[in-house]
Amino acid sequence: MTDAAEELDFFGEDEDLENDTLERAPVDGQLYEHWKVQVDAGQAPLRIDKFLAERMQHSSRNRIQTAADAGCIFVNDRPVKSNYKVRPLDVITLMLGRPKHDSTIHAEDIPLDIVYEDRDLMVVNKKAGMVVHPGAGNFNGTLINAVAWHLRDLDTFDPNDPNVGLVHRIDKDTSGLLVVAKTADAKTALGKQFYNKTTHRSYHALVWGNPVADEGRIEGNIGRDPKDRLRMKVFPPDSGIGKAAVTHYRVLERFGYVTLVQCVLETGRTHQIRAHMKHMGHPLFCDERYGGCEILRGQRSTTYKAFVQNCFKLCPRQALHAKTLGFVHPRTGEQMDFDSEWPADFAALISKWRTYVKGTTQDTFAG
Repeated sequence: MTDAAEELDFFGEDEDLENDTLERAPVDGQLYEHWKVQVDAGQAPLRIDKFLAERMQHSSRNRIQTAADAGCIFVNDRPVKSNYKVRPLDVITLMLGRPKHDSTIHAEDIPLDIVYEDRDLMVVNKKAGMVVHPGAGNFNGTLINAVAWHLRDLDTFDPNDPNVGLVHRIDKDTSGLLVVAKTADAKTALGKQFYNKTTHRSYHALVWGNPVADEGRIEGNIGRDPKDRLRMKVFPPDSGIGKAAVTHYRVLERFGYVTLVQCVLETGRTHQIRAHMKHMGHPLFCDERYGGCEILRGQRSTTYKAFVQNCFKLCPRQALHAKTLGFVHPRTGEQMDFDSEWPADFAALISKWRTYVKGTTQDTFAG
């Protein structure tokens, strides 16, 4: 699957890794078939990871290699490694230690915060805690289940048709704006804009620390962390590992030990802002996956520690909000720009830090 196809099929922007299931190894006991294909009679010898990467939709070669190493890939009923070369008429199966789940998307009556809607698309302000698309452990209660209900009377919209629906994603615990395409033409046009980097997206984030510069550019490839498959890691641009990613940041407000920043995405990679800010030494506040749930800056006093713990409770998720979204309307050609207010938890968190700063002196932050 090409990079372009991945972007057009909404696999990119902050995709939640907890929904990633291919690498899960079989457990002891019964194995279940999840995918099967027979090799053509005229197939030339080819590594199985490359063969499957061209045929398994939404699955990268790295994911397939990991699945093979875990004993999930079988050829003619025997597990093989990723360097196995397929032969004509081989029968290849993906086997996992759990039954295959019905992936059909069903409409569910879940409230949506719809910012804008017309016959081609809708812009939704997603609340934190909502998964955008069904995946492992989250087969219902997602944003697309809610969209399916909202559009249940629209004959031309099928939530199970990959040619319509979500154009991009944000993480479960990230709040903010998303665009949904009602038609295939709209999704194709919007997908191209995301791929060509002509959309405008900005996020607000509270990060640990006090960045030296008021603004800057973070460039570094993003790929899976080999030590933690649910986390992304930044690699040098010339490393050949991961995908190129660029984030621009600008300081909006400083609170001494934490800083409110605006992040503008030049690319849309999985966990891009979270990984880039961690790499920069400023992980997102309360981002458990990237180490932001610890007190990384500040005083040693019991009072300060209690204050930060109260902040964690006030906004118990990574402090990240998809604030603005801009694109060209796929049918009219009009520039569409949207802005969303901070959700209550994020707003309360910023207010609490502002109050804290007012009660301190600049000397306090030197500690």
